[in-house]
Amino acid sequence: MIDMQVIGLVKAFEVGKNILDGLTFEVRAGERVGLLGKNGAGKTTLFRILTGQLRADEGEALIPPGKRVGLISQIPVYPEAYTGEDVLKDAQREQYALQRELRELEARMTGEAGGALLIRYDQALTRFETLDGYAIDRNRDKIAAGLGISERMRSQPFQTLSGGEKTRMNLARLILENTDILLLDEPTNHLDMRAVQWLETYLQGFRGTVLAISHDRYFLDAVATRCIELVHGRAAFYTGGYSDYVVEKQRRLEEAQRKYEKQQAETKRLTQAADRLAQWGTGNKKLMQKSHAIRSRIERMEKAERPDREKTLRGAFAEKDFFGDELLTVRGLSKAYAGKTLFRDVSLTVTGGERIALVGDNGTGKSTFIRLLVGEERPDSGTIKRGPAVKLAYLPQLIRFEDPSRSMLDVMLYEAGCTHQSARDRLGAFQFRGEDVFTPVSQLSGGEQSRLRLCVLMQEAVNFLILDEPTNHLDIAAREWVETVLEDYDEALLFVSHDRYFINRFATRIWALRDGSIHDFRGSFSAYLKACENDARQVREDKTAAPKERKRKKDGPEKQIARLEREIAQLEEKNAALDAAIEANASDYTKLMELNEEKQALEPCLDGLYEQWETLAAQMEQR
Repeated sequence: MIDMQVIGLVKAFEVGKNILDGLTFEVRAGERVGLLGKNGAGKTTLFRILTGQLRADEGEALIPPGKRVGLISQIPVYPEAYTGEDVLKDAQREQYALQRELRELEARMTGEAGGALLIRYDQALTRFETLDGYAIDRNRDKIAAGLGISERMRSQPFQTLSGGEKTRMNLARLILENTDILLLDEPTNHLDMRAVQWLETYLQGFRGTVLAISHDRYFLDAVATRCIELVHGRAAFYTGGYSDYVVEKQRRLEEAQRKYEKQQAETKRLTQAADRLAQWGTGNKKLMQKSHAIRSRIERMEKAERPDREKTLRGAFAEKDFFGDELLTVRGLSKAYAGKTLFRDVSLTVTGGERIALVGDNGTGKSTFIRLLVGEERPDSGTIKRGPAVKLAYLPQLIRFEDPSRSMLDVMLYEAGCTHQSARDRLGAFQFRGEDVFTPVSQLSGGEQSRLRLCVLMQEAVNFLILDEPTNHLDIAAREWVETVLEDYDEALLFVSHDRYFINRFATRIWALRDGSIHDFRGSFSAYLKACENDARQVREDKTAAPKERKRKKDGPEKQIARLEREIAQLEEKNAALDAAIEANASDYTKLMELNEEKQALEPCLDGLYEQWETLAAQMEQR
């Protein structure tokens, strides 16, 4: 069954510039599809057409009638007094309506009887159970906890929540509504790592259809069963997640390049042959005819297009050598806001060349900690000391410029101290060319502002680079460019990120901010995650083992003896079965060896149980 069919979609916002140019694809029920493409490729435009927010110039987008479509960024308008909890409960309005109806019918059934009433009650009850109505509160709490929706957000008026908090709340609403088709536009942008992992697990078990725009490569690998890339307004199709897409796209590019080069060589060969025949055939009609025939053949040949290789950004940090042992020393650092302690008594040391990832849930204080290190805020207690030769560069999460009305060119002239030609050259390396360099900073997208700030930072020689969510507003191509630049940067790096692909590629040390402290783990991100899994498993084992141990301690001698007698009887039965098997396999030397080894391993266990039984029996006699 097809849940979504897009046929020949065309959409332009400027005359002659189609952002969607005959886009055609279909998505079958239950598929989880990743929608890829550079910023500006038309992904969000497509979503707005699918939800009816925007009309296509040509073509149509078809969704079967009765299918409920949910878009994260399409947040309903709620009454002013609605809290976050009211929004979540509104998503369960059908369950609550059925609950009220069942209570009314139950009240009526105590005073009157009738088949129609019973049928109506049975129908309402069946629907209520189908919607998991008996777990209304539990489901709401589970989803809110999974997406990191705090009690404060649930009790606060919805209109006063931040944009990111509203987006998170809206995602929870769509999940609670059991939407048939989920359109996810950068769903991981406002989620911390724990919430992203919860969402991945939820979507893997989701029975509906998912079409997701995401620059989170781990998310796409975990969720997508295939990918659709928007290229020049049309669709290219790939099986599997992001990693599969990368491999297949490179294979197709190389194949197209080989085909193009082969055709170019053949065209050159035929052209040269036609030219020679034309030269030789002066006055020779037959040779001239052959020459014309070859040229006609060249014209009829199917032209292979030159592969469209994406223009890559260029650039590298100007590095400053660091001499010394300690680049940064933190001692006894503490910070609190409005009576809430973010972290206390933190002591850490950074040496030259380290690559450190600062990770933690939203609201734990990661950005605050970074601002303390760069001197934008003051700690409540403790000290921060930099080495004398440290040259620090900082890319904040929220990019700011001295004067947002300045053009990009002016920013390079005034803030980076470049000459006019140097500014144009550096901006060009970051894909800001032509008239674009005169665009005011205030009109740039978040990703463009991040690129411009990096362009400024790279002008300076630095040996300690601090990045707060450096890939947050970047598309995949720009993220990969940042990663390429950082690969060539050999000095100290400290960064905050929820991008697991990015962390795994660079981090050699993890600072995990949780429970008011920073836990220092020296090793890769994958090793850190494995250590966390082992710790969690140990905690679970301790919790399950402890009650059993306590129960055994509470058991009296009578119960312990009864338990031992049951275990002894089981082992004696097994021992007898082994004796019978040994006798039956007396001529099979290999089998006999195996059975004897098993019997020898059993005997110490049985002896130990006998000893315990004798000890307890003696205690019972003395009572």
